Amino acid sequence: MAHNKKGGQGIAQWPETERPRERLLSQGPQTLTNAQLLAILLQVGRQGSSAVQVGIEILDRLGGVAGLAQCGIEELCTVPGVGEAKAAQLKAAIELGKRALAGPLTKGTRITSSRDLFTHYHPILRDLRHEIFKVILLDAKHAIMRDATVSEGSLTLSIVHPREVFTLAVKESAAAVIFLHNHPSGDPTPSQEDRVLTTRLVSAGELLGIRVLDHLVVGDGRYVSFADQGWLANPGVDA
Repeated sequence: MAHNKKGGQGIAQWPETERPRERLLSQGPQTLTNAQLLAILLQVGRQGSSAVQVGIEILDRLGGVAGLAQCGIEELCTVPGVGEAKAAQLKAAIELGKRALAGPLTKGTRITSSRDLFTHYHPILRDLRHEIFKVILLDAKHAIMRDATVSEGSLTLSIVHPREVFTLAVKESAAAVIFLHNHPSGDPTPSQEDRVLTTRLVSAGELLGIRVLDHLVVGDGRYVSFADQGWLANPGVDA
């Protein structure tokens, strides 16, 4: 690779046309490699290695940009030349990228399809290594009031309890709710646990007069909607 020929030479000694920041300014960010983009965020490398070389090492160690998005601060700091400050800069940039990719889904937005939800939440959830369960509160016109995270960790009946889910809905006078959680494995196929939990939540909603419109399971580039599959009436049985 061209970067390796320069050894430990600092980026300041490179020709201007090869320096990541100057190249971005003159040719645009799309012309830079992932390592060069990381170098701009890192600003400096370490003794004997340029910022680009440190960027290459980050990508090699963590498994590319996807691995960088998934790793924690401590894991990122195991790369020589990356301390907490640099790790925080990289994670902040990744988070901004996720939020930029997420479609607009603000208060007052009407939900028209499961695809709307997936488009918004997929960039936020796809790189998580743990499950997160969210509830989206809707008004009588099925417009979004707000969303909230109910639990994080393995999805079990003991962690996601109908009482916790609907206490918030009742408090905020929601007319309907949508549930959403991710599968870190990337496979959005609902587990039996997912189906049993959905059955309990739908039943609890009926008792309270709060309609459950959907339960979306988000995977890597894919999702499964209980409503689209016709499973909400009887989530434990295939339609």
